[in-house]
Amino acid sequence: NNAGGPPAGYFEDFNDDDWYASVDLLLMSSIRFIRLVLPYMKKQKWGRIINITSVSVKQPIDNLILSNSIRLAIVGMAKTLSKQLAKYNITINNVAPGYILTDRVRSLLETRAKSENKSYEDVYNEVVKNIPVGRIGEPEELGSLIAFLASERAGYITGATIQIDGGMTSFPL
Repeated sequence: NNAGGPPAGYFEDFNDDDWYASVDLLLMSSIRFIRLVLPYMKKQKWGRIINITSVSVKQPIDNLILSNSIRLAIVGMAKTLSKQLAKYNITINNVAPGYILTDRVRSLLETRAKSENKSYEDVYNEVVKNIPVGRIGEPEELGSLIAFLASERAGYITGATIQIDGGMTSFPL
């Protein structure tokens, strides 16, 4: 499950409709998809459900109140389902990416650059300074983790939230 993300902003920036739209985008889309595939997975007694969340479920990001809040609901749902689905050989895990060079991250960096009256390159370099490996991750690195979690070899991993952030998270929960 991967639904992108709701708009950036602070608590006072959003009304009820913004919150409902974000719940629908992030949480309900995951619920609907799991509801669709679960009967097939149970019947075959095998399956892998992988939710793409965000590193914000481990360390909230200041101007992403909608994402920070709602993505944690996905983590709670997955942990609960992991116990219920294990007897069917179905695993459910969350991947929590930090900065991965996707269109979403480019857009967030552009938004930040405009709001801080800086160049995109300056904001990009500021972000990289906070990543211990010294770079933003590549989409292929994220894909490799997801491919592993989808494999037979990951059969003993369920209910986990795995960050892929270059060491950025300072105090993982």
